[in-house]
Amino acid sequence: MARGGKGEHSKQSRHPDLLLRLDAELGRIDEQLRALADAKDRIQGLLDAVVAITRELELPAVLHRVVTTAMDLVGARYGALGVLDRSGECLAQFVAVGLSDGERAALADVDFPRGMGVLGHLIRHPEPLRTGDISSHPTSVGFPTGHPHLRTLLGVAISVRGEIYGDLYLSERRDGQPFDADDENIVVALASAAGIAIENVRLFEQVRAGSEQFQRLLLPTLPDMPPFDAAAIYRPAAEPNRLGGDWYDAVPLPDGAVAVVIGDVVGHDLNAAAAMASTRNMLRALLFDQCTPPSACLARLDRTLQTITDTPVTTTSLARIEPDGPAWRLHWSTAGHVPPLLITPGRRAKYLFAEPGPPLNVISGQHRPDHTHPLPLDATVVFFTDGLIEHPDHPIDESLDELAELATRHAALPLQDFVQALADHHPSDGHDDMAILALRSPPR
Repeated sequence: MARGGKGEHSKQSRHPDLLLRLDAELGRIDEQLRALADAKDRIQGLLDAVVAITRELELPAVLHRVVTTAMDLVGARYGALGVLDRSGECLAQFVAVGLSDGERAALADVDFPRGMGVLGHLIRHPEPLRTGDISSHPTSVGFPTGHPHLRTLLGVAISVRGEIYGDLYLSERRDGQPFDADDENIVVALASAAGIAIENVRLFEQVRAGSEQFQRLLLPTLPDMPPFDAAAIYRPAAEPNRLGGDWYDAVPLPDGAVAVVIGDVVGHDLNAAAAMASTRNMLRALLFDQCTPPSACLARLDRTLQTITDTPVTTTSLARIEPDGPAWRLHWSTAGHVPPLLITPGRRAKYLFAEPGPPLNVISGQHRPDHTHPLPLDATVVFFTDGLIEHPDHPIDESLDELAELATRHAALPLQDFVQALADHHPSDGHDDMAILALRSPPR
């Protein structure tokens, strides 16, 4: 009995030790699980940040996105990205994020950093820099008057094609702790993705600039057409490699009328651009051959395209501005194109809806009707392509209404500024190229 009771007591004395060890082990496992969860969240945050950066199509937006995502990943209050100049020895641009309105106002008279002190150290030595006390760093030169006092710093260089492009700076974790090795590792990973995104957007801009230049070389310079004022603008699609088939033209005719044309060849490639150029030149030749009325001119153009070319489907509107007493008359025919917009002197907008007829190169010999409408003094008629109004999330009627409201709001502007305003504030989503040609009759 006594021996058994002693053994039982020994077992009970070991239970607290086992429980303590078990609690400690469970605590360690719980801590490891939390660390794994935090690591998973950080990796997911990094992946989301990379996706967000690569979606940007403009360099300023990419640089700003790099800074803000880095701040989010490590919980920093302040962030900045300094872009090196061509010499690679100082900063030519500085994108700062996190400053309050008051802090920005205090620095209004202070030029952005050029790369002195600790920032310059990172330029000269592009390895990651992490310090818990900026003022104690050997290269520290202090802060300018009005600058918030920063204590901690994490700096990482961004390389593009093997060359240092700039440096990413982060300061002051929101939890008050200095930056740690995990912060450094994830920002280094982000900087690698940022270098690729920056290179991609620079290539994108080069391709877009080349495409736009090529497209503009195919479009005419509008001639003087007294007593009318005329202005036109072309905008390429937002995506690179998206050469379009939109075009415009205006031609003073021997009989005193003025011909105006707007058109859109289906497609977004070199074939569409080449077809646009040949179609425009064919139509101009027909106009100088005094082909009238507009429907007859379009019929001849359609027969020519179907007989001797492989031009894709094309929509177009051809109009003649003809004298009509003290004012003028708009005489037009349409091949599947959106209607022109007329803005009268009282700033009333009206779409000239009429039977459009089929596009070119679709149905041989199909009749397209002619239409006429008075063009009073001090009126503006706007011809445009569907890239100005098409938006996948908006009905076409809603976009047309928005364009009409936009046009009336800016109708008092000089004509070139007017078409610029339409192109800048268009209701479309920018997925397609767009062309606008506006003609204004003289004032009373």
